[in-house]
Amino acid sequence: MRIGIAFDLYSEYLKMGYDELQAAEFDSEETIESIETNLRRLGHETERIGNARQLMQALGDGKRWDLVFNICEGLHGFGREALVPSVLDSWEIPYTFSDPLALSLSLHKGVAKRILRDLRIATPDFAIVENEEDLDHIRMPFPLFAKPVAEGSSKGIEPENVVRTWNGLARACRRLLKQFQQPVLVERYLPGREFTVGILGTGADAECVGGMEIVLKNGAEPGIYSYRNKQEWEQLVEYRPISDELLGVCGGIALPAWRGLGCRDAGRVDLRQDEYGAMQLMEVNPLAGLNEVRSDLSILCRMRGIEYPELIERIMKSALKRIR
Repeated sequence: MRIGIAFDLYSEYLKMGYDELQAAEFDSEETIESIETNLRRLGHETERIGNARQLMQALGDGKRWDLVFNICEGLHGFGREALVPSVLDSWEIPYTFSDPLALSLSLHKGVAKRILRDLRIATPDFAIVENEEDLDHIRMPFPLFAKPVAEGSSKGIEPENVVRTWNGLARACRRLLKQFQQPVLVERYLPGREFTVGILGTGADAECVGGMEIVLKNGAEPGIYSYRNKQEWEQLVEYRPISDELLGVCGGIALPAWRGLGCRDAGRVDLRQDEYGAMQLMEVNPLAGLNEVRSDLSILCRMRGIEYPELIERIMKSALKRIR
């Protein structure tokens, strides 16, 4: 097949004047090279497309592909991850990973949690703060945790986000509202162990293929998988494989969420235990990072014997079922 690869290149956005935090979710040349190499190993012809604007330019120039391997995160708005799939839908070009609806729902963590709650999936109590007046309506007990409602890669996650007083909550929300220009998700802070699990497949074919515990080392910012901890993971974080029994517990929550939100092909689900040890779902990530070495999905798959070439192959097999 002729496969186009759509992506946001980290170095390009730095050259355009965006800072490291704004470009944190974007991909390295190394990641694109790994994806392209493994698609060619599967016998496909590849073409690098680039970001959403470059995709639209290419379509306008008459270029077409049998399928697009899409890892574009986008930059602005709650529909930023849905932009490339929406454009491809309009041209009737199939693509990997989730459709515009699933990507938009999952990106807005508040909307996603409303759906998860309706599906009776355990997730921490929460409130959405769009302005300072919304703080007056929060009735949850402390401690609480505040974060941007639609960011990934732990952007905006700092130790000060764990708040234990009204003044601390107000300070955290004011800072996040100003910095990210989007609502803030405030939820009950979960003090227990943190896990992330990988899912491959779509609908009834989806399976929880592996998981790992995120353990913070000495010197890490305590209690949270913060932006600094994630960026300096080799020094500050230990990833531990989890038992089959614990993977089953995580999968029993993650898979219904994955299917309920309509996610496809591959992604990650993050979970954490509350003060009683009960597992709670934190986030669903249907467009997980795919760096061969350092992305969480690649790491946890490798722990279960799924090497990177097999991961790319299984993503493609899932996507190709929609064509054939």
